[in-house]
Amino acid sequence: MYLVRRVYKVKPGTYRKAAELLTQIAKKYEDAGQRTQSRIYWSGGTVPGPKDTVYMDWAEEQLRSPYRTGNIIPNFGDLTTQLREIQEESHIEFYEMFSPK
Repeated sequence: MYLVRRVYKVKPGTYRKAAELLTQIAKKYEDAGQRTQSRIYWSGGTVPGPKDTVYMDWAEEQLRSPYRTGNIIPNFGDLTTQLREIQEESHIEFYEMFSPK
């Protein structure tokens, strides 16, 4: 099992808007059966951590390319465009989860 985390550095003061957009994007992936339930959270402001940074993570049984044959990417309308307008940078992180036997 893997934990996949997308990290978004957003323009000052836009972390809440980014979290709202990411919540809607995550829901579209979930409704399409392509992801497990996502968690959306941020750091900075009232909690320690890098300011104006929003995170989205979810668990995956295996790591697969979104461009794999047969995969249909959900229609996000203008959600991704709105996110890009407030996003300064982003990256993705992958973690293998410990499973005691």
